[in-house]
Amino acid sequence: MKIQLPDKVHHIITTLQDHGYEAYAVGGCVRDSILGRDPQDWDITTSATPLETKALFERTFDTGIEHGTITVLLEKEGFEVTTYRIDGKYEDSRHPKEVQFTRSLEEDLKRRDFTINAMAYNEEAGLVDIFDGLQDLDQKVIRCVGNAGERFSEDALRILRAVRFSAQLGFDIEEKTREAISDLASNLRNISAERIQVELVKLLVSPHPERIRLAYELGITSVILPEFDVMMVTEQENLHHCYHVGEHTIHTMMNIAPEKVLRLTMLFHDMGKPATKSIDEEGVAHFRGHVCVSEEIARRILQRLKFDNDTIRKVSKLVRFHDYRMPAASKYVRRAMNRIGEDLFPYYLLVQRADIAGQSEYQKTKKIENLEQIEKLYKEILELKQCVSLKGLAVTGRDLIEAGMEPGPQIGEMLETLLKEVIDDPEKNEKKVLLKMVSRGIH
Repeated sequence: MKIQLPDKVHHIITTLQDHGYEAYAVGGCVRDSILGRDPQDWDITTSATPLETKALFERTFDTGIEHGTITVLLEKEGFEVTTYRIDGKYEDSRHPKEVQFTRSLEEDLKRRDFTINAMAYNEEAGLVDIFDGLQDLDQKVIRCVGNAGERFSEDALRILRAVRFSAQLGFDIEEKTREAISDLASNLRNISAERIQVELVKLLVSPHPERIRLAYELGITSVILPEFDVMMVTEQENLHHCYHVGEHTIHTMMNIAPEKVLRLTMLFHDMGKPATKSIDEEGVAHFRGHVCVSEEIARRILQRLKFDNDTIRKVSKLVRFHDYRMPAASKYVRRAMNRIGEDLFPYYLLVQRADIAGQSEYQKTKKIENLEQIEKLYKEILELKQCVSLKGLAVTGRDLIEAGMEPGPQIGEMLETLLKEVIDDPEKNEKKVLLKMVSRGIH
């Protein structure tokens, strides 16, 4: 098997080989190359110790030298080079207490998580595949290297990574690996929120976000996202729905673009339904106030998982407005753009479409037609550059002061009043017209 190594990777490998050391591209870059995917990173493993590697390259820095990893810089591009190693005892379900360097590639590959990530390659030896990773790639299977229980006990994050790889690649998880995940899922409590966040997002934005259902079945979400488990047992006895809350959520994620904010919004948009569910005398379920509760839950979880403030703001706001309805008229669309925000309104339209896609056929055509009308009006508003926020208003606070208003809170209040007028009637958004309105208000 021939893999085309990037020139810089080839240079690092051959430099090490020319000085009597073994060196290979290893892990995900080999897996992705075989699958015809473009590797994100190229990692190199070598029999040379970190100090021996550093002596061969002009520019390096210590990435994790205590674990054998340095970064070699070639023309401002960094490549991690790690010494073959044997991991010592794991004491925190994540990191080995110590590592022992070795000159054996096989020993190094033994410690890796999954067979598809335990292949190495260089042009001299070709593909080194001791654990049948190539066969598992062909059969589309995620399988641990060696004993699955041992691999997951060493590093509990591998439990979530197994499902993430399944979602990214569309692979099944091999039976013994599945059993070990179920047995050891509780160990994910030892993993940092930041690490959980990274893996969860990769799962959600993958081609198969529905694999979160697998995470639920294997007991993973009960540890990292217990709020999801409650949705998976909450029915929706309602003409608008054909799935329970969890399954509806999964279908909405499958029907929206693979972008972090959008997929997170769909994950959280109905999380408030279990807590707000009521059944009327006719046996119909209602979820009054679920939007506000969903927003609260979304914000809490996003903070718990250490998401950045921008993501928290966007997702929380989209969750709050995911159920916002309006007649298909320009005035109402401008009002909605003002309330939701110009930056998030296109996202809101995508959220609405995905939400409808995950519902029953009841009134679905009518809902879609209304949404398409709203989208059409939205595009017209943009083309006409109609004002929907203070930044588009034809007057500023300075203009109001020059017109005779006293500086203070009343300036902001007047601008908001003018904005409401302009949103309802865009033709009023002219400086002379607005200042005349102000003049009447002052005098």
